[in-house]
Amino acid sequence: MALGTVTASCELRFDTGRVCLDLLATTHPEERLDSVAVLRAWITGSGLVPADTALAHAGTSWLVAFRELRGQLVPLVRGRPSPGVPAYDRALARVNELARAAPPAPRAVPGKDGALVRRLDGPPGGAALLAVVARDAVDLLTDPVARAGLRQCAGHNCPIVYVDTSRGRRRRWCSSEVCGNRERVARHRRRAALARA
Repeated sequence: MALGTVTASCELRFDTGRVCLDLLATTHPEERLDSVAVLRAWITGSGLVPADTALAHAGTSWLVAFRELRGQLVPLVRGRPSPGVPAYDRALARVNELARAAPPAPRAVPGKDGALVRRLDGPPGGAALLAVVARDAVDLLTDPVARAGLRQCAGHNCPIVYVDTSRGRRRRWCSSEVCGNRERVARHRRRAALARA
């Protein structure tokens, strides 16, 4: 999924190639997960649940838990594997612990037009949804090919990490529409300024 506007003040992004990295991207350029409503939108937008899943039972504890998982992912994804470093070991243990919970159980049910659609067996719990993100992180961290494709955006002041699956592994930006466009505009302005000088 690409850019998606949730509310007028909150733009959520789903362009990193992994749900765990999309969660990390919620801190740039400022805190995005600033309310339970935005967290619900992120959960739906990330594909953790089908679009019409009711998440009215999500509360502040969910927001705290998702932010905590996001914080644990930082040393695991943005740094080099560092076993023996206490902060790394604690983060890895916590992600592994969260990954143990059972994810939401999907079902295939006939939709209004008769085609099969995905629904959940019941309202998803916070621990189940955290488990999906944590399992995605475990998969990413233990897959040498995916791990080798991790890149940090080359955009000015952009900390977003993404999986480069482009041909030739030459992708430079987290999003061509966001950081890539900013870089192209900045380059154009520099050339125009040089031409005027």
